[in-house]
Amino acid sequence: MKTIATKIYKIKGTTASEAIDSEQIYTAGQIIREGGLVAFPTETVYGLGGNALDATAAKRIFAAKGRPEDNPLIVHLYRSEDAALVAKEIPPIFHLLAENFWPGPLTMILPAADAVPRSTTASLETVAVRIPRQRTALALIEAAGGFVAAPSANTSGRPSPTTAQHVIDDLEGRVELILDDGDVMIGLESTIIDLTASIPVLLRPGAISEADITRAIGMDISKAPPLAHDSPPLAPGMKYRHYAPHGQMILVDGGEEAVVSYINAQIAIYKKRGSRCAVIADSDTYRRYHADSVKCVGSHGDGEAIARNLYRVLRELDDELTDVIFCEAFTVSGIGAAITDRLYKAASGRVIRV
Repeated sequence: MKTIATKIYKIKGTTASEAIDSEQIYTAGQIIREGGLVAFPTETVYGLGGNALDATAAKRIFAAKGRPEDNPLIVHLYRSEDAALVAKEIPPIFHLLAENFWPGPLTMILPAADAVPRSTTASLETVAVRIPRQRTALALIEAAGGFVAAPSANTSGRPSPTTAQHVIDDLEGRVELILDDGDVMIGLESTIIDLTASIPVLLRPGAISEADITRAIGMDISKAPPLAHDSPPLAPGMKYRHYAPHGQMILVDGGEEAVVSYINAQIAIYKKRGSRCAVIADSDTYRRYHADSVKCVGSHGDGEAIARNLYRVLRELDDELTDVIFCEAFTVSGIGAAITDRLYKAASGRVIRV
């Protein structure tokens, strides 16, 4: 695609007591209103935003990312009542979830209204919507007209960006503007739940857990079955190799001693072949490995820290030209299901149980 000049705005007014620079946000909003693309921070990861109601803008998002066109986009809203403008039906359970979790990292899937272009929904009859919990994101969405389609701001398949530099590395020259507002808060993409069936279906785990949702709505939910190879994904992150480093990644699950012993034995084998090896571990074990690079993602059981650091570490290992990455399977509550989901996809399903 044609290279364009990308501007980078460091957001002024980054503390709660300071006002965000209105001129920066106005300019970013105008770019989206006119069909351009703006990368911006949310509480989950950085997003690549375009006008959700402009079919051409949606197509530009797919082109900039190299994203398969059957992988739907999430429409980011400024107000929950605006969901009625992009959805044909709003079930009562939507309001319960919005009251409990919006603004926040929860995406809900609804029947799509005619106003939403098929390029935004990837030709599905449904639309995914959420309101982010990040003030720069909210200010931008309002300035852009209230409907911003935004997948993660990375080239398709790579680990999602958690800093503006990650976005620059992937998308500079492909988008008009990048808003730099520092590191994101959560580090993993939003939870996605499908509300088009009689029983809600969890399509992608995130910081809002299945238990959180069940408590809020007073009923159990179901989980999506594995997607058939020739079926279109109902939501982002369901079908394709995602969140993945360039090197081969292997997830190792088991007791601490067995995992450490297995990984070190494998490292010795791979090193004899001339491969550069890395390990992703927690603070209890990372000093025990003999790899070329060992990354600690946080304290044992601290799911929030592991989630926040995971994509940064995967990108660092890309920069280090790592051939093989062994990763411990982290067992934590809450966001742990989302961590496991992302690791499984990053490893393309390669899991060793010891």
